[in-house]
Amino acid sequence: MAAAAVLMRGASPDWTRQAETTGTTIMAVEFDGGVVIGADSRTTTGSYIANRVTDKLTQIHEHIFCCRSGSAADTQAIAEAVTYQLGFHSIELDDRPLVHTAANLFKEACYRYREDLTAGILVAGWDKRKGGQVYSVPMGGMMVRQPFSIGGSGSSYIYGFVDASYKPGMTKEECLTFTANALSLAMDRDGSSGGVIRLAAITKDGVERKVILGNELPRFSSH
Repeated sequence: MAAAAVLMRGASPDWTRQAETTGTTIMAVEFDGGVVIGADSRTTTGSYIANRVTDKLTQIHEHIFCCRSGSAADTQAIAEAVTYQLGFHSIELDDRPLVHTAANLFKEACYRYREDLTAGILVAGWDKRKGGQVYSVPMGGMMVRQPFSIGGSGSSYIYGFVDASYKPGMTKEECLTFTANALSLAMDRDGSSGGVIRLAAITKDGVERKVILGNELPRFSSH
């Protein structure tokens, strides 16, 4: 009744005046020979789900991806700017760019516009110098390399799980399972995470992508 009264008065619901956010869960894991990245697919506008199947795994270059969390508009703008800069850098080098270079470009943009942007980025990929790498660029513009990293609103629910489950030297398949399990747990608890799980494995041979649909997600409880 209250909602009907609001509409009858000509006012629009709260969610129509709020920015779209990728309130989300993102994750990246290094393994010997590459990296695995993953994310949920829910985009929200306040409490309204604006998109159930968003692709938050954004390709920056042939073997470099980023996972986006925060404001959808801000993270898309930064990703497009870095893709443009990295493309020119690759042409100048006449070679594939380094993952560290891509992460540094994200760091510079996030730090320079830290007062205006809401963007948390994971940069992951493979290059011939250092192999698979994962860099975390949280809000504010810090950059740190980690063997695995998580981000987004759902990440707060799974720190204990990932700390207990991560083992150095995991294979690609183990990393895919680890990432899928962690994302599924976060999606089960976080109202801003949901939809499907998108995964990608990046190696010197290219990118292998996979989607786990909602009815195929790993389950850890009977609720």
